[in-house]
Amino acid sequence: MYLTPYGAVREVTGSMHLITAGEDRILLDCGMFQGRRKEAEIKNHQFQVDPRLITNVVLSHAHIDHCGRIPFLTKQNFFGRIIATRATHDACRYLLRDSAHIQESDAEYLNYKTVRSYLFQQENSRRNKELSKRKIIKIRRQLKSDTHRINNEAVNEMAKRFNLVTVTPLYTMKDAEKSLDYFESYPYGVPVSIGKNTTVTFYDAGHILGSAFCLLRITENGKTFRVLYTGDVGRFDKPILNDPTTHFPEEDKNIDLLILESTYGNRKHEAVKDFKQKLIEIIDETTKRGGSIIIPAFAFGRTQELIYVLHEIYNEGKTQRLPIYIDSPLAANMTKVFGEHPENYDEDARKEFLEKGENPFMFDRIHFTQTVEESMRLMTDPNPNIVIASSGMCEAGRILHHLRYKIHNEKNTILIVGYMAENTLGRRILTEGEAYENNKREGEPPLLNFLNKSYPLRAHVKELGGFSGHADRYEILEVLKESKLDIKKIALVHGEEDQALAFQKFLEENGFKVKVPYSGEIINID
Repeated sequence: MYLTPYGAVREVTGSMHLITAGEDRILLDCGMFQGRRKEAEIKNHQFQVDPRLITNVVLSHAHIDHCGRIPFLTKQNFFGRIIATRATHDACRYLLRDSAHIQESDAEYLNYKTVRSYLFQQENSRRNKELSKRKIIKIRRQLKSDTHRINNEAVNEMAKRFNLVTVTPLYTMKDAEKSLDYFESYPYGVPVSIGKNTTVTFYDAGHILGSAFCLLRITENGKTFRVLYTGDVGRFDKPILNDPTTHFPEEDKNIDLLILESTYGNRKHEAVKDFKQKLIEIIDETTKRGGSIIIPAFAFGRTQELIYVLHEIYNEGKTQRLPIYIDSPLAANMTKVFGEHPENYDEDARKEFLEKGENPFMFDRIHFTQTVEESMRLMTDPNPNIVIASSGMCEAGRILHHLRYKIHNEKNTILIVGYMAENTLGRRILTEGEAYENNKREGEPPLLNFLNKSYPLRAHVKELGGFSGHADRYEILEVLKESKLDIKKIALVHGEEDQALAFQKFLEENGFKVKVPYSGEIINID
């Protein structure tokens, strides 16, 4: 009986871990790797386990780095089930379709660029001089059905005619729709059979709606072993959701292996109670400059938390009530999912809103944009406002276009409210922006490249660590101590190497036996 971690090992994204016990092979999460395009494409297309051998998948929560490759798995002769909480299942109905749309759109655009570049080169070689603007427009029109839409039939036909190498999406919308048929959802606290002698019970992880600690009981040769997989650990006293579970049944307190995240293993967050006041200060500072606040945020979890806190602030009359725009159709759908699961709200959310008959996520200053045309009008709106858009790490989506219009203006603020992985635009904005601020904004502003152009980072960059959905090292230690679990050993995953190694040392100093595995390394459970 053993664990083999394959993804989110000495890095953050692409969570995937295999438990092998007798004839059962249980996959914990099936996440997508997010980062540099070429590296991500290679990693996401490599599936280290034959899908036919996997008994079932246990899904901790519905963030793409934990669930994003499920349609890629289910289209490859996977015959098992995907076990999740009810809120996670509902969230995946939207998230996986949206991910498929992104896969298809990216492939279409890259193939269009490949064919267009080939035609440009061919025309250049014939004329032996630079192409005229008229000729460039003519070639582009051959490959588009209108100004904005790519003619895939024309692109694919030309790619085939000229033997060009094209990109295929990781999975399609049809694959995503098919994958949803594999889901089974269950409430917290109910043991579910997932193998011959294996069950899983979900406990609230407090990270996002529906997130779960996954407690596996595995019986082998008459002895029961327990493996606890945390997925992502939430924080205490956060808005909307319950705190991470610290009370487990007495019979389940002996843990043979804890698979534990380490995203912020070398960090202490700002206190949760402080971030509302800091958000008010940022709104006031930006308003005085006559600027807008641009917030990159994940469509599921962080966006709803921001809406909730802004609703509280506006109700309390503590700042100017700027209009708030949620520029993400996915975020609008995910907000509906939040509204459909009040059973997962904490006591404060019930008292603050539900008992007063209020919807936490809907009030007079909030607007959900749906169409591209609405989004484009918003990007050029000169009036001060707050825009929340995805993607959360600024790697794709509408946030890039808001940055394109606002990043160069020192009146504006880019507010970072979540984790930014290495090699993402979000990380570069944060590090370059902090360095510029620390240098008292003297000299030329840093240049950032995205959307095929360089932009000066003149906008102010602020970070609110209190919004993080991941517990820091002290909060995780609190979960371990408060739960009074007897843990034989810990495997640290889901953390960049420096964070994981620092957390290993910290936990060992607190009496735990800890390992930071490599991808593919076997860790015995018995």
